[in-house]
Amino acid sequence: MILVIDIGNTNMEFGIYEGDSLVGVFRLGSKRDITSDEVGLFATQFFEHRKIAVGEVSDVIISSVVPQVNYSVCSAVRKYFDLEPLVIGENLFCDMPNLYENPKEVGADRIVDSYAAFRKYGGPLIIVDFGTATTCEAVSEKGEYLGGIIYPGIKTSMDALYEKAAKLPKIEILKPEFALGRNTVSSMQSGAYYGYLGAIDMMVKNLKAVIGENAKVVATGGFARLFAEETGLFDYIDQRLPLEGLKMVYEDSKK
Repeated sequence: MILVIDIGNTNMEFGIYEGDSLVGVFRLGSKRDITSDEVGLFATQFFEHRKIAVGEVSDVIISSVVPQVNYSVCSAVRKYFDLEPLVIGENLFCDMPNLYENPKEVGADRIVDSYAAFRKYGGPLIIVDFGTATTCEAVSEKGEYLGGIIYPGIKTSMDALYEKAAKLPKIEILKPEFALGRNTVSSMQSGAYYGYLGAIDMMVKNLKAVIGENAKVVATGGFARLFAEETGLFDYIDQRLPLEGLKMVYEDSKK
């Protein structure tokens, strides 16, 4: 049994794998000042809730884009699981050619997503990840990471609008019934949905112009399903891609 941890800017996602089966998923906020005990107690309580013994975990694999949180999570793994964590880019590496000008600039999550998507769906490929930032990754037919696009996340943008515009409220992000808003909330929801729909459509089209019109498009991340009904936008919706990617990198390292 292994535990995979994907540390994002907003949340940490934990996945428990028994063989090929994902037997448990839980999340914790990525507070910059979180302590190892907060992480460790939260994780072990979930294991207890699912009636899984912590001692059954043989390895813990971590991907992180939040360096401030790494120390606490790694310390929690050592203290509560009695294991040395395997961290992408530190003591565990993804076997994917990286053609970025400076490969070290690519976030671990972007490489892991790309690796997992190529393994599952083949290339050429575009991966759209709806997180704190919305990223679009391009992978060649041969499985090379080519680069991509980084764009403000939909929630990040709407939160910034709420903070900067005194008379605009904080809204729930959803697909509006009509594009024409008849009140402030529905107008903002329409702007969020159709604005992002247009942005994603153009980003994907421009990447396809570079890597090939036959490129498959995979969506992952929290808001991926918001746009799932848009015909022709995505070929696959894969919410577990980051966790599966961590498992794949770990298994390949064992080979």
